[in-house]
Amino acid sequence: MVDFQSRETRRDDDAEDADDEAADDPLTEEPDPQHDDHDDDHHHHDVDTVGVAVLTVSSSRSLDDDPAGDAVAAAFEADGHDVVTRELVRDSYDRVQGGIDNLADRGDVDVVVTTGGTGVTPDDVTVEAAEPLFDKTLPGFGELFRRRSYEEIGEKVLATRATAGVADGVPVFCLPGSEHAAELGSADVVVPEIGHLVGLASREDA
Repeated sequence: MVDFQSRETRRDDDAEDADDEAADDPLTEEPDPQHDDHDDDHHHHDVDTVGVAVLTVSSSRSLDDDPAGDAVAAAFEADGHDVVTRELVRDSYDRVQGGIDNLADRGDVDVVVTTGGTGVTPDDVTVEAAEPLFDKTLPGFGELFRRRSYEEIGEKVLATRATAGVADGVPVFCLPGSEHAAELGSADVVVPEIGHLVGLASREDA
């Protein structure tokens, strides 16, 4: 005999679970004609000022000669955020991974931005080092960054593997090491949404 009651209950439970998972995804939200109440609720956890850690990955640069890192720091500071630390590590899987992990564990760091090591040469290991730390990936970042970059450099965008994810509640963005790419990625893509992302990633009731 088919248990119709059990089947209906399971369907209700599944629907509730799906609703909970979709609550923070802007692509699944129903438009609100009035918008104001909906927008206030969606941005309830937004953070006004974030603490930023900039990690430069390079075997040839120094912190005194770091135009890409300078561009990232300037983009965040121009929007009123705090750059709490800047560090540099060589192109090494262990050093890059350890650097990101240590920065994400700091209490004063809300977001980590790396520059360098996202290309396709043998010593470009930033993506490989960062991804195992991600509890969640943010594929939309790489997609949007490459779309914006394509408008300026065309098919050369194929050579960048810029990526992002959330490590222990801290958004991590891995940008290329060129000054222009770092400026584009931080100022045009990351900074406009960083308060919202940090608020969602760190919320305790998620």
